[in-house]
Amino acid sequence: MFKQTSEYNFFISHLRFVAKKTQASTPDVDAMMAALLCIADEIENTGRFRVEYEHARYASRALAGVAGFLQQHILPEVIAAKNDLGERQVRWVIDTSMSMLSTLTVHVETVQNDEPFEAPLPPLPLLN
Repeated sequence: MFKQTSEYNFFISHLRFVAKKTQASTPDVDAMMAALLCIADEIENTGRFRVEYEHARYASRALAGVAGFLQQHILPEVIAAKNDLGERQVRWVIDTSMSMLSTLTVHVETVQNDEPFEAPLPPLPLLN
């Protein structure tokens, strides 16, 4: 297991929370939530953001969903509670999800073969 996992546990937890709370109403939604769980597992095990090529489109759509859900439902509650640490973490997850979504989409459109997308995670938010 990746030694730095604990630093990114809040990100892993957000991905798993959204994946488990989303009702699988269609095969596409099922695939998107499975992609989120794979991303969470990969980060937990390696500390890197990695998506297999065949899951990339589902993963990008799922990341957009994570960002949207957090922005609409969780961030307002965290702000109202005046939880500064929670707000920094939620904003980081939103920004990271959108950044990875953008980079992942470009990868899918420009890659010449079926190579997976892999990127380091951005620096953590200030936790103090």
